[in-house]
Amino acid sequence: MLLNISSSPISHRNPHFLSNFNNPISYFPRRSKTHLSKSHFFPKFTPLSNQSLKNRVLFGNKRYPDGERFDFRSRAISGIDLGSFESVLEAIAVLTTIIVVHESGHFLAASLQGIHVSKFAIGFGPILAKFDYNNVEYSLRAFPLGGFVGFPDNDPDSEIPIDDENLLKNRPTLDRSIVVSAGIIANVIFAYAIIFVQVLSVGLPVQEAFPGVLVPEVKTFSAASRDGLLSGDVILAVDGTELSKTGPDAVSKIVDIVKRNPKSNVVFRIERGGEDFDIRVTPDKNFDGTGKIGVQLSPNVRITKVRPRNIPETFRFVGREFMGLSSNVLDGLKQTFFNFSQTASKVAGPVAIIAVGAEVARSNIDGLYQFAALLNINLAVINLLPLPALDGGTLALILLEAVRGGKKLPVEVEQGIMSSGIMLVIFLGLFLIVKDTLSLDFIKEML
Repeated sequence: MLLNISSSPISHRNPHFLSNFNNPISYFPRRSKTHLSKSHFFPKFTPLSNQSLKNRVLFGNKRYPDGERFDFRSRAISGIDLGSFESVLEAIAVLTTIIVVHESGHFLAASLQGIHVSKFAIGFGPILAKFDYNNVEYSLRAFPLGGFVGFPDNDPDSEIPIDDENLLKNRPTLDRSIVVSAGIIANVIFAYAIIFVQVLSVGLPVQEAFPGVLVPEVKTFSAASRDGLLSGDVILAVDGTELSKTGPDAVSKIVDIVKRNPKSNVVFRIERGGEDFDIRVTPDKNFDGTGKIGVQLSPNVRITKVRPRNIPETFRFVGREFMGLSSNVLDGLKQTFFNFSQTASKVAGPVAIIAVGAEVARSNIDGLYQFAALLNINLAVINLLPLPALDGGTLALILLEAVRGGKKLPVEVEQGIMSSGIMLVIFLGLFLIVKDTLSLDFIKEML
């Protein structure tokens, strides 16, 4: 998940830089309030399959005491469907909670050190509701895919003297580093807590794989429905190619064959009710010329829950799961940087993350635990990158200041660095929103 974080507690920037999509230049006035602004805008699931037929695939590489492997893989983005309204709200609630946790980390780190804070906002754009408490404005804004913590350091309307020692910009580098990194730390702790609650409440899922690919859902009036495929069928072979129990690889084989054969017969070997037989399906032609049959596909697995027997085993389970998810995030990030040409298409925006979360909630409510944990870990890891508009970029500037003996970069230079990063975030975000929206099932059907 790539959540772009724009964060500069000592720069001159507009706290509403995502509030006006029509005029991005207006986001950077010459004078503005200092803030820790989070776009939380561009998730990159790690890894993501890119298939025209959705598959409900879980991912990970973790072994548990019974020796079976649990695989929790994020859903495919291509052909995403927002699903039921309730599941969409659950996905939005998860994402919003993660944003609140991240911003609360910054806020608490500043408040506990006596640093002046002026605003705590969830969302960007026009204010929907707000209240003031202890000289801090708490607000809920129109676009709930981000947030920021504002500081009065450069606010011309602030009554606090510019040389006040409790302004963030006037605090030592260590104090500022704690404030900037606190959001990352909060997400790491929250991810661990989510996994801990999952282990205690529902246990961790363990799966056993079987040959073939399961068909969890067949869309009404689709090619699959028209030619006799039913929900609950298991596809054992396609066009004579046997499907082993390799999970996503078996799903990909079906997807590839269907995509290559629009308006041509594809022979499926089906297992239904203990019997095996063949069904010929003629894929419809998609708008991009590929074939589609209108089904969801899933590895043919049986999932059970493993619960810890004692406290030490609980911590072992939680630690192993946390490290496994973290490893997946780091591996995906490494693939993105070292193989960008092939992984760039897997970067997803807020529409996609909500769609993926909605499908998780719709198919298995327990999956929301790991969905939330994964988002938290992604957010923490990405924010450590020393890039403009990320928490890591701000930490890099603070480190540079420390190396220079406490001498700060000129305000114009720092503002230019951060502004360039914000502009990139804005344009990338708009591009991803459009791309992901066009991938929604009901949008594709309209085209």
